[in-house]
Amino acid sequence: MWGGESTGGFDCSGLVQFVFGSAGVTLPRVAQNQYDAGPAILPGMRVVPGDLVFFGTGPTGVSHVGIFVGDGLMVDAPHTGSVVRLDKVAGFEPIVGVTGPGGQQST
Repeated sequence: MWGGESTGGFDCSGLVQFVFGSAGVTLPRVAQNQYDAGPAILPGMRVVPGDLVFFGTGPTGVSHVGIFVGDGLMVDAPHTGSVVRLDKVAGFEPIVGVTGPGGQQST
């Protein structure tokens, strides 16, 4: 559901905002703004559960976000009419970047 931000229906960024808000972390509403808010997980740094994985055409063209849970999987609200589920990160290309909004910076 595009624009969904509650348990009645989520889009990708609404799900991220809801989950992180439940843990006391304030994030912007849309995927592009969530990506811009960072902090970036730089190449060579380890991606850990709770990091956000962003997809799209580039750093100014973010169109999708998922919550990394480990083993190459993310919690995802993939599109209108679908349920929140686990998806393979590799199934969504191209990856624009990863952020650690919960404050975790791993090396």
